[in-house]
Amino acid sequence: MSIKLPNKSNYLVGVISDTHGFLHSSAIKLFTDTDLIIHAGDIDKPELLSSLQSIAPVVAVRGNMDKGTWTSDLAETDVVKIGEVLVYVLHQLYLLDIDPVAAGFNVVISGHTHKPSVVNQKGVLFLNPGSATLPKSACMGTAALLHIHRNSLNTEIIDLKE
Repeated sequence: MSIKLPNKSNYLVGVISDTHGFLHSSAIKLFTDTDLIIHAGDIDKPELLSSLQSIAPVVAVRGNMDKGTWTSDLAETDVVKIGEVLVYVLHQLYLLDIDPVAAGFNVVISGHTHKPSVVNQKGVLFLNPGSATLPKSACMGTAALLHIHRNSLNTEIIDLKE
């Protein structure tokens, strides 16, 4: 686990992926009041992480497009405890090599597909915020907000308007 958050009953988590070196100003505005930002890979530029860290603490994993020496501190997977909720983060969901139910995870966050998705499966929330900058559908870029109240989860996929 890479980050320690204050213990409280309500958290707002910004979730973003596949920024590919560009951070929309609408994403910055969206994440302004978050307790934590999770980036599920394909960051492309370290400055982007610095921009996010100026808003809130950041948990980020390395995506398949993240290359170079700056990525040496980025793991391929990460685990974060947010209050009573345990979150597993990776870039490519098909590389998930654990049983999240057996491992006690409440949420699995991934990216890579550039398509937003929210699926509840066997009590685990699988969240892909889509691509913030290069969506693979007719929609605009997207990100997500994850609302946590104790162990209750609510997710919103948000269109990022330029």
